[in-house]
Amino acid sequence: MWRDPGAPADSFYETRPECTDVPKSRFRIKAGKTLSARKWHAAFSPEGYLDIGKTLSRIHRGGIHPSIRGEVWEFLLGCYDPKSTFEERDEIRQRRRDLYNTWKEECRILFPLVGSGRFITAPVISEDGTPCQDPLVLLENNPDIGPIVPQEVNASNNLEKITDKRIIQWLLTLHQIGLDVVRTDRTLVFYEKKENLSKLWDILSVYARIDSDVGYGQGMSDLCSPMIILLNDEADAFWCFERLMRRLRGNFRCTANSVGVETQLSNLATITQVIDPKLHQHIEEIGGGDYLFAFRMIMVLFRREFSFCDSLYLWEMMWALEYDPDLFWIYEEDDDKSEETKGRMKSLRHYGKYERENMKNGAKNGEDPTFPISVFLVASVLKEKSAILLQQARGLDDVVKILNDVNGNLDAKKACVAALKLHKKYLKKAKNP
Repeated sequence: MWRDPGAPADSFYETRPECTDVPKSRFRIKAGKTLSARKWHAAFSPEGYLDIGKTLSRIHRGGIHPSIRGEVWEFLLGCYDPKSTFEERDEIRQRRRDLYNTWKEECRILFPLVGSGRFITAPVISEDGTPCQDPLVLLENNPDIGPIVPQEVNASNNLEKITDKRIIQWLLTLHQIGLDVVRTDRTLVFYEKKENLSKLWDILSVYARIDSDVGYGQGMSDLCSPMIILLNDEADAFWCFERLMRRLRGNFRCTANSVGVETQLSNLATITQVIDPKLHQHIEEIGGGDYLFAFRMIMVLFRREFSFCDSLYLWEMMWALEYDPDLFWIYEEDDDKSEETKGRMKSLRHYGKYERENMKNGAKNGEDPTFPISVFLVASVLKEKSAILLQQARGLDDVVKILNDVNGNLDAKKACVAALKLHKKYLKKAKNP
């Protein structure tokens, strides 16, 4: 029987011609399977209510057409309630844009390069709050006004010192954000334009300021970059990234004694111990019991293991599988509305397939902790490579080398299917060890 191979989607994310070693995407736009613009618009009632169940089903089958990916992601990430109207969403969108612009202006007052179309890659302040006086740094920054990074050093060397620790910490991150921005998705034509690089820097700088507990961590630029490419409005891209960080910020929260992602690595160890005890024992014996070799996969959600296009496909599959129709209200933190929405009867079809499985097993009632599907994705990769790891891995370097071989060779849909199967197997074994 003839099957439609589908149309390639790489043309939507053009790569620079000199980058010849970029892996080709496996994702294909397939008629009747991929969520098309026509099907997407047909999923809304005249008032604007979205049939989220039908939408999730379509995404499960074949992902989202690149032309509508940004607006669909806003729902998957909880920016909007599917039970809201067009008018209600317009009001929310405008309110959020205004709030983002207010935050951005506050950042600009503290550091005038924010919003200027430029960004920095050199430190502008020392840890004790003294502005940097290096002429090369001053030449790079050169803001029009502002005592934080002065254009000139006066004769008395009397520079204004910053004393607010939170502001110092924020200013210390700005050049690190810049260094990461110039390395992010550098194979894409999109980032040949400096205005797009500065937009990425602005969003990450504003986020680091408003979420001072987490600030900025390496890897956030990889998570934010697709939002800017998919959503034209900078504020809309910021809010999509902010919603994604609601899920992932725990991975980036560090203390003197621990790194946030250690929790997910511990979860990965727990899952592997249940589903493949021999592999877990072998990993422990060669010194990998902390599972730090999986750090990158979890931190940036497989951005390095997949092509750019395929990583977006993987993300939307994951979010559709994990989807909870209460997401918008959970993030809005409006207690009255949260109670109101809890009282609404929701069909199981409004939840993602992975979330439904968790509900069946009592996880939603707090009986068992829930692990994000990303951890099962990593576990499925380990399971697939189990025989090779057991035979060939004699140290952590071998583990890293074997796992690096999957880069560009993973199929997003097959990976999600494998993760779902592993999740079922884990729940069954965990209940009946």
